[in-house]
Amino acid sequence: MIERRPSPDSQYVLVTFRLPGATWAERVNLVGDFNDWDTRATPMVQNSEDYGWSVTLKLEAGREYQFRYLIDGKEWLNDWYADKYVPNAFGSENSVIIL
Repeated sequence: MIERRPSPDSQYVLVTFRLPGATWAERVNLVGDFNDWDTRATPMVQNSEDYGWSVTLKLEAGREYQFRYLIDGKEWLNDWYADKYVPNAFGSENSVIIL
């Protein structure tokens, strides 16, 4: 799930990326255009209530960002709630959020 909220600075949007607790993992990283596809730059946090994973980023408004979730450093997942999907160089697709 993706949640968008206005930022105090109107040039940005606060975006919370969430994965359900049914995602069994030791660690999850959000990887995309916003962190130069660095597989360790944006770790997600697991909450103790429903064991879901989440992270909130401040992203520039008026842009599109490609992203994916990396589970335990080896399995890539897309977001079911992405605005669209685009092919990538690895024969699969990236999720896209439009702000």
